[in-house]
Amino acid sequence: MVTKVEAIKKVLEDFNGVATWEQIYENIENFYPSAKVSREWKAGIRGVLYRELKNNRIFKKIGLGIYALKDYEEEEKPKPEERRRMHPYIEGICLEIGRFEGFETYTPDKSAVFTDGIYLGQIATLLEIPQFTYPEIVNVVRRIDVLWFNSVGFKFPKYAIEVVDAAGTLTDALNRCFQLVYFNTNFTIVGPVEYKDKFEGKMNNEPYLRIRERFEFKDYKIVTDFYEYSVKMDEVRKGFFRGV
Repeated sequence: MVTKVEAIKKVLEDFNGVATWEQIYENIENFYPSAKVSREWKAGIRGVLYRELKNNRIFKKIGLGIYALKDYEEEEKPKPEERRRMHPYIEGICLEIGRFEGFETYTPDKSAVFTDGIYLGQIATLLEIPQFTYPEIVNVVRRIDVLWFNSVGFKFPKYAIEVVDAAGTLTDALNRCFQLVYFNTNFTIVGPVEYKDKFEGKMNNEPYLRIRERFEFKDYKIVTDFYEYSVKMDEVRKGFFRGV
């Protein structure tokens, strides 16, 4: 009989050695038919995987919600000058962080690859944007790179994140964000560090000046460093609460 550990391993093998939590949840029954019998079956699977991570034998954690076989060779992370590659990579980071922080997450770029063959649509929790207001506004807002929605109650956008990998796209990104001016939404522009001055220049003029405190700029390094730190700290946290 196949154990849960072996079943998780087989799921990862089916996905070329790497998978998200949702892929594990959706496919575990293929190898362990009784996996979902318990009401807390997801917690049970997580417990098994976390135990094996602690033992450092079969699996490894390569993202906030992405796991791989121990011998899996991770894809090299893109460099800041690789603008086309950085765009979906940063989007993926923002989706992972948003979910980790308890938000529902959305991106229009579902077919773009985050890393290690994981598509953005596989880590976003919402396939479609909630119809939270007038369709004219929703039709513009749905093009924002990443949106975080509250997970309890009616879903409204709490954070809007635009990845600006070309200076000429900054104005369009800000204009999409501005459609949410009457909602309790905060805005983040992520881009190369050299774009910060242009961003600040825009913020010192109308219409953005009046809501300047709701906008912030983060460069690629700050975002990627925070993500890598979050992955490491999540491992430490789980180890600590297991009594390690």
